[in-house]
Amino acid sequence: MLDILAIAAHRDDVEQTCGGTLLAMHARGWRTGILDLTQGESGTRGTADERRAEAEAAARILKVEHREALDLPDGNVENTQPNRLKIAAVLRRLRPRVVILPYWQGRHPDHYTTAILGYEACFISGLSKLEIPGSTDSPHRPYKILYASLYADVRPSFVVDITPYIEQRFQSLLAYRSQYGNQPTGVGLFVPEDDIRERTFSTARHYGLLAGVRYAEPFVQKEVGLVDDLMLLPVQSI
Repeated sequence: MLDILAIAAHRDDVEQTCGGTLLAMHARGWRTGILDLTQGESGTRGTADERRAEAEAAARILKVEHREALDLPDGNVENTQPNRLKIAAVLRRLRPRVVILPYWQGRHPDHYTTAILGYEACFISGLSKLEIPGSTDSPHRPYKILYASLYADVRPSFVVDITPYIEQRFQSLLAYRSQYGNQPTGVGLFVPEDDIRERTFSTARHYGLLAGVRYAEPFVQKEVGLVDDLMLLPVQSI
């Protein structure tokens, strides 16, 4: 059972968008996990087996309690009832309070489809009369759904300070040598290895500046936030 589950289309998506946040939440004592929907069989670089080994290495760096991958087709993630049921079965088994999804707009169809697919899976997972084949776990609906918006052209609802964990976050990304090591395959599509550190740190620095910290990761929530005490609001206005 987990407190926070990040759901992503591909192995290495979480490392790029919210890996620092998972480290920060682990440091606070929360149980974290990752659900990858595909296995990487259609990627320009690497094989599914290579991506699996790399994902396991990255999971150790991110200190997550649990990581698993479904068998949705890489490059063809679709919002169908069978796919919703696969995710809902995981939700009922792991029972996270918070789910992190990719932002619902983006370049890659798998990413924005995962946002919708994941949301609807969270909904049906809580239906008391819905039976999921092969699952005996009771209904469960996450309390909070967040969207990792690092690559979206949108103002975040909030950011998470990842300053103490920025180096570990970067190392979790570099665990994917099949993707980020210098090689001729995919030149022009992938960031050169020499540029990865600068891009990773400068993006995190940009979001950190928005909230007065050094490095941060951004998130969007659809619902309005609730404040009990105006005197405890963080981030200085002037």
